Amino acid sequence: MAPWYIAVIMGLVEGLTEFLPVSSTGHLILAGHALSFTGPKADTFEIAIQLGAILAVVVLYHERFLGLLKTDPARSFSGPRGVWLLFLTSLPALAIGFLAHKAIKAHLFGPRTVALALLVGAVMMFIVEARAARMKRPRKRPLDSLDAVTPKLALSIGLFQCLALWPGFSRTGATIMGGMLLGVDRKTSAEYSFLAAVPVMCAAVGYDLLKNWRLFDSSDFVFLGIGFAVSFVSGWAAVKGFIGLLSRFTLKPFAWYRVALAPLVWIFWPN
Repeated sequence: MAPWYIAVIMGLVEGLTEFLPVSSTGHLILAGHALSFTGPKADTFEIAIQLGAILAVVVLYHERFLGLLKTDPARSFSGPRGVWLLFLTSLPALAIGFLAHKAIKAHLFGPRTVALALLVGAVMMFIVEARAARMKRPRKRPLDSLDAVTPKLALSIGLFQCLALWPGFSRTGATIMGGMLLGVDRKTSAEYSFLAAVPVMCAAVGYDLLKNWRLFDSSDFVFLGIGFAVSFVSGWAAVKGFIGLLSRFTLKPFAWYRVALAPLVWIFWPN
């Protein structure tokens, strides 16, 4: 399929950016172009290795996911109620993504639209953080626990998640900003974003792989396995590091990074 080191590099890019508010799409485009790793097979590979990043979240938050199998009286986010909350968050993006999949591929996957999404997301981060700074003494304490998430809040965050259907916007960025605007603290918004990513990403990845799996043959499985493993390890490190950063910093550094990335995507997008 391609030299093994390409699988390592693409796995690193996917794992490190998937759960950061910087757009994995933009980074994979630049990395693939730099490595001359493009085309339908490369596109499907990039989708397939997302499973490694998804697994990293499942492992890191295994207690929360196992808790969805049985109601825990001490945790509201558990059992059928926890599953219902994740379903509500996933529903808007799944519905719109299913209905508009072809239109998104046809009209929103281009250098101008992705670069614009990076910039719009950055501006929103600055606005959300400015609002948070003005509310140093809020009238009520921000929600600081996953167990405080309500069905209404879960659905509302799901509506914000729909912004991620615009390639380049960042699903993590959309859900974190949505949570913060709805009264959830930054760290809890990020953690809920990671949990909510699993059903949406599994559905999206599964859908694409079912359509395009025939592009691969048995000789490609080692290449896929390398990308998957690297994506898992780097995704695990990125999530752990990001949560630690949010305890000390705001989203502004990521916003400035997006501002710098946008023109690079525009210039180096492959023809």
